Amino acid sequence: MVKLFNAYFPARTVLLALTEACLITLALVASIYARFGADSPLVLMYESGFFKIGIVAAVCLICMYYYDLYDSLLLTNPREVITRLIQVLGTTSLVLAVLYYLFPAVQLSLGVFLTGIAFVGILILLWRRLFFVLSHVTGFAERVLLVGDGSLAGALASLVEKKPELGVRLVGYVANPPTAAGASGLLRLGRLEDLKQVVHKESITRILVTMTDRRGKLPVDELLRLKMHGVQVEDGSDFYEMITGKVPLDSLRPSWLLFSQGFRLSKGSLFFKRTFSIVLASMALLVLLPVMAVIALAIWLDSGGPVLFPQKRVGKDGRIFTLFKFRSMKNGEDFKPAEENDDRLTRVGRWIRRCRVDELPQLYNILRGDMHFVGPRPFALEEEHELAEKIPYYRQRWAVRPGATGWAQIQRGYCATLEDNVDKLAYDLFYIKNMSVGLDLLVILQTLKILLLGRGAR
Repeated sequence: MVKLFNAYFPARTVLLALTEACLITLALVASIYARFGADSPLVLMYESGFFKIGIVAAVCLICMYYYDLYDSLLLTNPREVITRLIQVLGTTSLVLAVLYYLFPAVQLSLGVFLTGIAFVGILILLWRRLFFVLSHVTGFAERVLLVGDGSLAGALASLVEKKPELGVRLVGYVANPPTAAGASGLLRLGRLEDLKQVVHKESITRILVTMTDRRGKLPVDELLRLKMHGVQVEDGSDFYEMITGKVPLDSLRPSWLLFSQGFRLSKGSLFFKRTFSIVLASMALLVLLPVMAVIALAIWLDSGGPVLFPQKRVGKDGRIFTLFKFRSMKNGEDFKPAEENDDRLTRVGRWIRRCRVDELPQLYNILRGDMHFVGPRPFALEEEHELAEKIPYYRQRWAVRPGATGWAQIQRGYCATLEDNVDKLAYDLFYIKNMSVGLDLLVILQTLKILLLGRGAR
């Protein structure tokens, strides 16, 4: 796994993106040589050829990201990759057409561009097919052994099976006595006393400790000796966090929350985060003020009554504040979450919820200091206290200011059940642990992607 912006990405996916950036550049350079022949070095060096190629490559990679071509579910689906790649090439052409109209100086000639786009499509498609084959070659996978069984071991087995881009092969586990992991499809290779023999016999390169009860049972001395001989030893909870972007609530121990790295921001980082939120909210408010005025007028003409809906929410340290939204329901927002085709929604309300613009008045909450731009999403007062009573560690969400968007919002869909909110808390705790300006930027980029594609709204 590679850590970028305080989030984790599979090393193979990062490598895929880097190699495709090189392939796009190579395809465009090849198209220049095909068009200009011996004069190509002059075009590249003295006519800003490399700069123009860089713009095309950047737009193409952004479009690939926005069409989910680096999503784990698509990496192993060749048919879907072909469809999305065609969409990427079309969107790239449209975006560049607008960009070239506005800034003619950065334009590649039409012949070079068309030839380059064709080369890009062919090279990326061939490389993706090769990547798909290599991802399923077990000889290239890291051999991993679990020490212990139980719910965490079973969860890791299921996750790794669905993510071949991780480059990980779970060989099995050692435990005494066996419990739940064997039922999840993992092979029990021996008892804890057999750890050294199993590691050497199976050529293990990484060990994940997934024991629930470790006191007096964890083979510490043997694990230390193996680590000194080059075997990587990790906590299974940390590995689960890396590959899912959330903490494992089912196996979470208070000691892990207490001693794990993270869950702390310096005063300087908090000041920068607050400044970043104020600047971004101010810019958004200036740009969107005409849009907000039109929405307010539409709400008033459609259903009369108040345009804004104030609602009590829980903020940092459990402090209560008033959050503002555009009213989207006939009698104001109820405690009950909205559902598909909810008859409480007004005509305008249904549209503004679908477009997510009902949240725009929260820019005022950000400027006032109730919220950050990015943070755990605040719920209604009654719902928040109900969840705090039912879900362990839920009050840890109140350690930071809530946000207009957040890590949990971009990772999962709408929360309607208790199980949904348990899963949401797992993402929120990951964000609180790894909170940084880099992670906030990643959340904002993903939020823009969700808004543009209109995903998950109700």
